[in-house]
Amino acid sequence: MISGASVRTDALAIDRIRRDLSSERVGCHLYLFGEVHSTNEALRNLARAGAVEGTVVLAECQGAGRGRFGKTWYSPPNVNLYASVLFRPSITPQDVPGFSFLSGLALADAVREEGVEPAIKWPNDILVERKKVAGSLAEFAAAGARVEFAILGVGVNLNVGRDELLKALGDAGLGATSLTEVAGREIDRNAFTSRFLTLLDEWHQIYLAKGPRAILDAWRERDIVTGRRVFVREDREAYDGKALGVGADGLLVVEDSRGAIRKIMTGEVRLLD
Repeated sequence: MISGASVRTDALAIDRIRRDLSSERVGCHLYLFGEVHSTNEALRNLARAGAVEGTVVLAECQGAGRGRFGKTWYSPPNVNLYASVLFRPSITPQDVPGFSFLSGLALADAVREEGVEPAIKWPNDILVERKKVAGSLAEFAAAGARVEFAILGVGVNLNVGRDELLKALGDAGLGATSLTEVAGREIDRNAFTSRFLTLLDEWHQIYLAKGPRAILDAWRERDIVTGRRVFVREDREAYDGKALGVGADGLLVVEDSRGAIRKIMTGEVRLLD
């Protein structure tokens, strides 16, 4: 098992990513930056300027990468994957949580192809050995009752080292890991990027052909939360309970310790068992 300092790997390269990319839409345009505040922000600006569906922004480093609830996503240079993909789906804002499952499915499948077994923690955290290795942040812009565009942004710990995670994240680093650590070898970042984008395109094609139910069914097969005791933090309220599953709307249903049924849209969920 590799630990300690990050593994310094080859730089991302568009020609190498395209060499192994097999997709219909995702990756039709690839933008690669040395550093951006966040790939979601950079792609949002491109989307507002008319970028087409399937446009992808990649970066070697993020100065202000974010996860859910505005939390900082630790984004050291030249070791991981930071990417955002633009979609222009014909959906309503209420459909976005379910649509966002596309990125979790693609991430889980890409991680599995590295020889390790992933699980998804609602909504789109990827865990390996109960530690977070990747996450996704969905953002969208609406025009009236319809979504104008949706952005699925991902961060994947590929070759960042254990010592570096702990130094940067403190105690929170105990709940994080990287693929290089669990796989015991260096991860080819260009190959992983191509694989993730190809898989995301495949799941998008399934969504278009079979609808959101097919995506939800596949997501549920990888879900690690349903049936487990959880701790939930929503706004200024916190409680524990049992996760009953995810509804057709993509929201997590929890029965709290007093027997009340709650539907979680933006809450933070932590496993207790």
